[in-house]
Formats: sequence, C-alpha cells, structure tokens
Amino acid sequence: MNFCNLKGMLKVKDLDIATGGTKVVLINEKDARALDIHHMDRVEVNKGKKTITAIVDIAESAKAVPAGKIGLFEEVLEALKVKNNDVVCISNAPKPESLTHIKNKLDGKELTYEETACLVKDIVDEKLSMIELTSYVAANYTLGMTRQETLFLTKAMINTGNVLKHKTKIVADLHSIGGVPGNRTTMIVIPIIISAGITIPKTSSRAITSPAGTADTMEVFCPVSVPMSKVKSLLNTVGGFILWGGSINLAPADEKIIRVESPLSIDPEGQMLASILAKKASVGATHLIMELPVGKDVKLKNLKEAHHLKEEFEYLCKQLGIKINVLVTNSEEPIGNGIGPVLEAIDVLKVLQNFKDAPQDLRCKSLEMAGILFELVGKTKNGNGRELAKQILDSGQAYKTFLKMVKAQGGPIPDIKKLKPGKHSFDVLSTKTGRIKDIDNKAIAKIARIAGAPKDKHSGIYLYKHMGDKITKGEKLFTIYANSNIKLNYAKQANKQLTSYII
Repeated sequence: MNFCNLKGMLKVKDLDIATGGTKVVLINEKDARALDIHHMDRVEVNKGKKTITAIVDIAESAKAVPAGKIGLFEEVLEALKVKNNDVVCISNAPKPESLTHIKNKLDGKELTYEETACLVKDIVDEKLSMIELTSYVAANYTLGMTRQETLFLTKAMINTGNVLKHKTKIVADLHSIGGVPGNRTTMIVIPIIISAGITIPKTSSRAITSPAGTADTMEVFCPVSVPMSKVKSLLNTVGGFILWGGSINLAPADEKIIRVESPLSIDPEGQMLASILAKKASVGATHLIMELPVGKDVKLKNLKEAHHLKEEFEYLCKQLGIKINVLVTNSEEPIGNGIGPVLEAIDVLKVLQNFKDAPQDLRCKSLEMAGILFELVGKTKNGNGRELAKQILDSGQAYKTFLKMVKAQGGPIPDIKKLKPGKHSFDVLSTKTGRIKDIDNKAIAKIARIAGAPKDKHSGIYLYKHMGDKITKGEKLFTIYANSNIKLNYAKQANKQLTSYII
C-alpha cells in the first residue's frame, strides 16, 4: 500500500548526522502508529523520480522528530537530493529476498551463485541493516564457506562494481594478507615494476587493526581517493597507481563487509579470499604475487595454515584466470624501522632514494618481491629478476617513477625533511645488556595504535633494534611518538603492560 494517498506525506527534518553507510529514517511514534510502521521495518522514501529503501527507527519524543516530520540521516538526504522541510512520501517496503539466503546460511545450507549474487547486490544497494549483514558475516565465520561459495562470492563482488579494462595483455599486482607492522614493500615494488614498462594498478586498504595500511602511508604523499574518470589517466600517464580501493567502486561490497568485521575483529577465511581476489580481478590483474606472512604474532601461525591458504588462492586464481605465485614468508618481527604512516613513509623514501641509513630489511624484501614479479610476468628469466629490480632501484629510476606517480595523484614533491613524527615522544630503553631474541608484532602494533596511529599519521613507533642485534643496558630500543601527551601516556602505560622485546 502506498501511503501517499493516505497519511504518508511527511516533511523532512535534516538530522545532520551520518550513519556511516546504512540508510536510516527517524519517524515520530504517533506517525508510526498511524501508518502501522514498526522499529526496524523497511520503508520506501520517495521524492519525485528518486526512491530509496531505508530502515525505520522510532522517535519517542517530539524533540527528536515531531509528528508530521521524518528525520533523514545524511545518506538518505544525499540519495534523494532533498533538504529541510521538503515533502517526501513514505510507504511500506518488502523485506529483501536476501534475508532468506542469510537464514539458509545460518542453518548451514550451501548458497548457490544466484543466492550469493542476490545477497551481494543487496549489500551494495544498502538494503540490509547492520544486524542482518552481521548475521551473514558471523555465519561465514562460525560455519565456514566451501570453495564453491567462496568462488561465487568472489564473482558476485566483481560483478557488482567497476572492472578496469587495459590495452596491455599483462597487468601485474601484488598483495600481502598483512599482520606485520611496517612492511611497506608495496610502495617500493610498484615504482620498480612500472619503471620496467609493466602496468600495475594497485588498490590498497586502510588499516583495520594495524598501525597503518598501504593507503594510509601513501596518503602522507598524495591523495589516494580519486574519481573513476581519473583512473584511466593515471594508467596512461604513469602506468599504475596506489589508491584506496574504496574510492573507485571496485568490488564495493567489500568495504561494507569490512565495516562489520572490523569491530568484531574477525576475518572469515572465505570472505578474506573473496575480498582480495575480487579486487585483483576488478583491476584486471593477470599476474599476481601473494605474500603469506607466517609467525606467532601474525594471522598465520604455522606452515600448515599457510600451505592450506596457498592451495585456496591457487585454486581460486585458476578459476578466475589469474596466474599466481604464492610466497610464504617468515614474519617474526616488524619490517623496516617506522611503524605508523609518517614514520613508514620516511622508510619508503630512504629506500627509494638509496640513503645509507635506509632499513635494509625493507629494501631487501622489496627487491625480492619485485624480482619474483618480474619473473612471473616473463620480464626476465627465473633467477634474474632481483638483479633487474636492483638496477632500477640503484639507478634512481624507481624514485623518479614514484615522484611521477605522486604528482599524477595530486601530491607535491616529497621532502623527507618535512616528514616529522609526533611532537611528543618517549624513549624506551633496554633494562639489560644482551642480544634481541624476540620482538612481539602485536605488542608493537598495539602501542603504536594507542599512541594515535593510523588516524594521526604522525604518531607511531620508531625501532632502533631488530632480532639478533646486540643491545647494552640503557640503550634505546624504540621511541614512541604521539601528538598529545594524553595519548603518549596511554602508550607508555601499554608498553609497561606488554612485552614488546625479549633480550
């Protein structure tokens, strides 16, 4: 029934609040009773030719939303292009078909491609409430996903977003499943690969539980969100880019699923596989290097877990037509010295500019990965890739390409002297003489986040010692940086409670 013919005409009240994704409207309880609308019901809100579906919340007082008005959050205002006191029409909306598929998954049934595609479309169109989407994510976490379900989810995520088309036959890409603080190899590998004439459109994520993601660190230099219209220009003029994946509508369901996973700190295997590979297929990747870090403080604890995941990636990539090389790496400690966007950006510039004090672990790992990618795409014979990567880095060509990329993405010429960590700092000193036996990745990451990273790009940790290094009593292990004394004190307290270094 369409209430426009009855009592479904309401005036807009701009609530000046965003929900962060889900479309929500607020209706006074008197209007809700008159229209037989209940909390969490769905309604269609119409203005002219524009109609959206939203979840209903009920206002129990006129102070929030008076009778005769409908409170609209920013997402709804933007979608309908309406303003305060405009008149809109509301009517009951049916429940999405995908709710049946979510219930089937909760009951342990395997979803078909059609069911998965329906569900992903509703996720992208924001027809599901956070509770409903969380139920789907939780079901995948507790019950798992079959290979077929993972493949179906991957394909559905690809088909609901943009897909980049390329003139070149070979399009390279690389990815690490993460968990290692620092490890900013991508920002060094990409300019090396582009310098050799290979297209590499890299979409990266922002940090969820780490002190920085590649997108967070790249943003220190230039914007990582650009309109889709500019993407082709970046590919044509530079040969690649480093952008935040959420900005160009590639596999858009992914960002919405991540929003649910993040507060729960869960990352179901099937969803992780689909998330990564949907984005790789969406950028048009034909050749992919996948890093699986293994260590006691990262996602994969042992080689058995890594080999299982390796087989899953290889199976899915075969189905998607992507040639993949999976690298299982030992990741018992952070890579590089800086932990946090600005501090990691300093490391990247030092490696690209061949500074003598550049972190050698970051340099060596970047050269290894670039070399393997050269060999995978057939640029060099097996065993010769690293040497080509080294020549490009040592010659300064990789740095020139990086500057070109930064400029094309709208950033100024990087100046390492202007990259300053947080104004408040605290040195953590060794309490004894010896050799560094262990570094806890999780502890280092937690302290850096408590200090303010990645939201405050200048906060984080700078490491002076790595595993195997000698240390004397009173010597600096690391420095904590923050932009407020309050956060610095919180980080100092966390450091006392955590064992970040074992000597």
